[in-house]
Order: sequence, then C-alpha cells, then structure tokens
Amino acid sequence: MAEYLATVRWQRGTATFSDNLYSRAHTWQFDGGVEVPASSSPHVVPIPLSNPANVDPEEAFVAAVSSCHMLTFLGIAAKKRYVVDSYDDVAVGIMEEDGRGRMAITRVILRPDIRFSGKHVPSPEQLAQLHELAHKNCFIANSITAAVEVAGLAPDEG
Repeated sequence: MAEYLATVRWQRGTATFSDNLYSRAHTWQFDGGVEVPASSSPHVVPIPLSNPANVDPEEAFVAAVSSCHMLTFLGIAAKKRYVVDSYDDVAVGIMEEDGRGRMAITRVILRPDIRFSGKHVPSPEQLAQLHELAHKNCFIANSITAAVEVAGLAPDEG
C-alpha cells in the first residue's frame, strides 16, 4: 500500500462569493514541494473566472493517464531490452455525457510517438503488445472508468 499527497489551496480574497464571480484560480502542491497553478477549465467556467494558462483538473486527468501509461510502457520495454530513445504523446480526453446522464471524461486517446534504436526494435505486433501490457499494468488506467485507447489499437472499455 502507498499513499499520495496533494494539497489544493484556494482563497477568495476580496471578491464577493455569492455572486458566483469569484476566481477559480488555485494551487496544487505535491509532497515533493512542486506547486502548480490550477484553475477550472475555460470549457466549464468562462474566462476571466478561469485561467487557461493554469492546469485544469480535466487536463491533469488526461496527463495522469498518459504519464502512467508511458512510465509503465518504458518499464516493460526496458525489461524486454528494447532501447527507447524518445516517447512523445499528445493525449486527448473526451468529455461528454456518460451512460448515466452525467458529464464525464469517457475516453482518453493516447497517441504516442515512440523512437527506438539498436538492433532489437519491436515489430508492429510487438509494439501493440507492449501497449496492451502497459495499459493492463497502469495504476491510473486500473483506477478509472473511462476507456483508454492507443491510437491505431482497439479501445479498452475500462
């Protein structure tokens, strides 16, 4: 078992709260000391009440899924003695109404661009298998109900 700590801080300041025009800007602080400026998504709360320059929870969710998949993929690739030179992913989360009539991120689509070097490079089938193993062993993917897809591979339904 492990525990993970995140501190979320918001302060009203001098703004009136009851008129719903308060700032959604806040900070996330992690146990290592990193502090991240956060806000609501401008898709949910209009600018200037939200700050699109800050990370919003939906973006962080997509980043967590992508990061976990990547880290798990890299670990598996290393064990199989593949040499990964780079891994870039432009992941996208789809927010829409779910089967219960609630707004949710129902899908996360990963689009990894992975560069290998050396003589031992995975075939397309082996690459698909690496992604499948990464998905099955990713703690975040195992914790969510949204489908996670790697572009070009069959989607997983959670």
